[in-house]
Amino acid sequence: MTTSTQIIGRSLHGLTYAVLGWAVAYGGVRLAWTVGEAPEFGRLGFDLLGFTGWWSVALCAAAGGLAVALDRVTTWRPALAGLAWAVAGALVAAAAILLPELVGFLLFTVGPFFDPLAFVSRLGCVTGAVLLALATARYQRRTRGDCPVCCRTVRPGTRRSAPARWARWAAWAAVGGLVTRFAAQFVVGFDRVDQSASLLGLEIGLVLAGVLLPLALAHHWGEVWPEWVPLLAGRTIPRLLLLVPGFGLGTGIVAYFGMGIVQVTSGSHSEFSDAFLWVAMSAYLVMGVGLVIASTDYHLRTRRQCGACGR
Repeated sequence: MTTSTQIIGRSLHGLTYAVLGWAVAYGGVRLAWTVGEAPEFGRLGFDLLGFTGWWSVALCAAAGGLAVALDRVTTWRPALAGLAWAVAGALVAAAAILLPELVGFLLFTVGPFFDPLAFVSRLGCVTGAVLLALATARYQRRTRGDCPVCCRTVRPGTRRSAPARWARWAAWAAVGGLVTRFAAQFVVGFDRVDQSASLLGLEIGLVLAGVLLPLALAHHWGEVWPEWVPLLAGRTIPRLLLLVPGFGLGTGIVAYFGMGIVQVTSGSHSEFSDAFLWVAMSAYLVMGVGLVIASTDYHLRTRRQCGACGR
């Protein structure tokens, strides 16, 4: 049995050091900007949403402290894991503006509000979120008895090949969210909606991924190229081709428009009516959550059998 002395004397895991290093480096920058003079960050005027000033410093400190706690605690504590996931989620939400910026890059436009320093700051914020999420996942594997290689907890023989009913509902909910969003825009009038390069790029990306992607995640034709695809028909579709945009876009949408709803709730001024903003942003949230749920089922359904645990 591991004694308390052995636990105290045990060196930290490399992932824990990575989180601590990020917390010191990025947290130091946030502290300097808080007590000193922060940059102007171009026309937008800020780099993070919601968690600015001392709140950003607190997030960095919390991430570092939680990383150490996750490394030291040897039993499963749901509250500790939940708090760590919450801090990681807050870091992603703070950098939510990355979503339209990355979509803009894919469409070869950055928009009039792009600022390189703010972009780097948001990337740094998301880096901390990813590191803390990895540390939390490691803690769960270590304390819940999950396989250290594949993280699976299900019993052997429970694998399935058919998409779950809840995944299909989630996929169609994502499509419905996108349709609702553009229906609301049609009611308001397309000429009244700000069509900046960044926002236009976001909308084009959503149109391209808001129908085909969720449906592919929840149907068998998302695993094998359909017959109408030249040269690839009948071949297996690489999992990451759907999982990366599914999880990435879904998480980004939830973070971006979740923070948007917080701003509307706090009375942030906008040229659009509160009714339009509530409908449009809620529809986007439904789409993002649907993508994440459908991606989760796709991941569980298509992953290979683990060579370590046989699951």
